[in-house]
Formats: sequence, structure tokens, C-alpha cells
Amino acid sequence: MATANTNLSVYDSNEVPSGKPFSIALIVSEWNNQVTEPLFQGAYDTLIKHQVKSENISRINVPGSFELIYGAKHAQKNGVDAVIVIGSVIQGETKHFDFVCQGVTQGIKDLNIQSPIPVIFCVLTDNNLQQALDRSGGKHGNKGIEAAVAALKMAALASH
Repeated sequence: MATANTNLSVYDSNEVPSGKPFSIALIVSEWNNQVTEPLFQGAYDTLIKHQVKSENISRINVPGSFELIYGAKHAQKNGVDAVIVIGSVIQGETKHFDFVCQGVTQGIKDLNIQSPIPVIFCVLTDNNLQQALDRSGGKHGNKGIEAAVAALKMAALASH
């Protein structure tokens, strides 16, 4: 497991560019909101910590993780510097998990290829709810924090 010995919330603040010039959109899945809300909060708080103005942070809610792709595409058209998609897909008894995970991953990859505006993947794909909770503020930290740091680094890269 990739996060077995990693806390997703630990990073060197000195390596993160200032967010002052950037606007960031957060696209948040309403499905599994006990996971996505803490991920959103971790991302939001980290963006604020790194000087992104609150008025330059927008939020778009979508029903589920599959809809994150459309939400991100919509946000890219609104002049933001980076987009973070936040979702949680938890393994069930059917192949639905595989199809959703693959579709969302490919869709976000396609948006990154087709647009100069980076889309950061903050979609947890866990085997059970406990794993998702562990990565959304639990014992492995908060993947939303990691996504916000990545968004700032990619927005800085895109602006050069």
C-alpha cells in the first residue's frame, strides 16, 4: 500500500509557491461526503495557508466521482489557474468500482492533455470506508492537503 508509511499531510512549506496570483477551482463529489468534505477542507485550508485569496477559490459540487470530469472541464473554461477534483470511490461487490475508477482516471488524464489548465486528481479509490477515512484526515493524513500543494506547484509551472 503506497500510503502505509506516509502521512499525506506532511510536506515542506518552503517548496510550495505562493498562491497569491492564482485562482483554484475545487470540484467536489457529493457521493461519500463523509470522505469528500474533509478532503475539500484540507485542500481549502492549505490553499488559504499558501496565500490563495478566499475569493479566488471556487467550489462546484457534482453528484458523484464520474461527474468530476464534466465539472473540471466546466471549471477550466472559467479562467482558473488549476482545478482539483475531489472524490471517493469505495470497492463494492460488483465491477462498478473498476469502471468508475478507470473512467474518472482516463477522463482527468484527457483533460490534462487537452487543456493548459492542470487538473489535480484527488480521488480516493479504496477497498473500504476505513481506508478512505484514513486518507481524508485519519492516520495517513489528508490527501486534500497533498492535492492543494500539487495544484499550486502545477499552476506555477503552467504560468511560466
